[in-house]
Amino acid sequence: MADDPDFTPEQVARGRALRREQLPWMLGGALTALALTLVLGLTPAGAGLVTRAGDLFGGSRTAEVLGGAAALAVLGQLVRLPFGARVRTVRARYGLVTQGWGGWALDAVRGLALGLALLLPAALGLYALTDRSPTRWWIPGAALAALLVAALSFLHPLLIEPVFNRFTPMPEGPLRGALLGLAERDGVRVREVLVADASRRTTALNAYVSGLGSTRRIVAYDTLLATAEPREVELVVAHELGHVKHRDVLTGTLLGALGAAAAVAVTGLAASWQPLLDAAGADSAADPRSLPLLAALVALIAAATGPLQAAASRRIEARADRHALELTNDPAQFIAMQRRLAITNVSDVDPPRLLVLLFATHPSTTRRITAARTWRPAEGPANP
Repeated sequence: MADDPDFTPEQVARGRALRREQLPWMLGGALTALALTLVLGLTPAGAGLVTRAGDLFGGSRTAEVLGGAAALAVLGQLVRLPFGARVRTVRARYGLVTQGWGGWALDAVRGLALGLALLLPAALGLYALTDRSPTRWWIPGAALAALLVAALSFLHPLLIEPVFNRFTPMPEGPLRGALLGLAERDGVRVREVLVADASRRTTALNAYVSGLGSTRRIVAYDTLLATAEPREVELVVAHELGHVKHRDVLTGTLLGALGAAAAVAVTGLAASWQPLLDAAGADSAADPRSLPLLAALVALIAAATGPLQAAASRRIEARADRHALELTNDPAQFIAMQRRLAITNVSDVDPPRLLVLLFATHPSTTRRITAARTWRPAEGPANP
């Protein structure tokens, strides 16, 4: 990359160094978890795990379903832990971590408990369907998966976000009024403006708009409010309002629901192939010992579609950037905000193209700044 006028060589090098240090561990954790899932799903090892887990709880079919699902979740968490711990250590060296090891471990336990609370009822429902129709269970299963995704999108701000953060109303004042004014000018109804206690874990900066309908709210990290200029906070929120204005949350929910339904359908059809069932040590999809096979198929679908989802996300984020510029008519502050986010979050401002294509959910910082510099307001009166 040529010399960047927006960042010093030291800032560019620092972001690259963090990316190079943490990426192998992040990829290693994901690949190790995927490899474990495939080994368990495509060999009799997974069937044996389900049987042994079920025996611990009485050996019934229900015990095998619940015990097997829990065992898969716990093992998946355990193989990721060393990699996650290493990533945390790296990020701590760069000043991005404020949370102690105890808090980090507690978050891991919370995440596992939340995952089990969602997974175990879903597993019971799944095998109730397979019991009724071992070959066509995926038809109602696809519909139920779509409904579950939609429900979780609506309930996420109320049930899931509070597990990991505490939220307090933003005090009355100029900034709160400015943020509500932005939303009103944009024609977006928000329920409230909240502050998340992100500083308990990190120094990173962020804000977002979450929820659908009556659960929609603006959320700002306390780190952002303590660090950024008020106008920069407005620019971050204006970007997030762009997602609402363009119905990105609703569209994402619908696409996620359709994707979940399609994944269940593909999984169901693949799991009816007898050679796969034989390799997994299961008699049919109704056999709880097929659970690791289903998990492996879902993992493969997720890995295969990941780059496509990332590409779609980058386009959506670029559109939200344009919306923020149109709403505020302030490219200079937008650029200042992007600089602050990149420097504080120790971002690689121009990562390798391959990494962007495979994993990036946002355009690179240099691309976002370049887009802001070349942006021109539409004809007509400027936004106030």
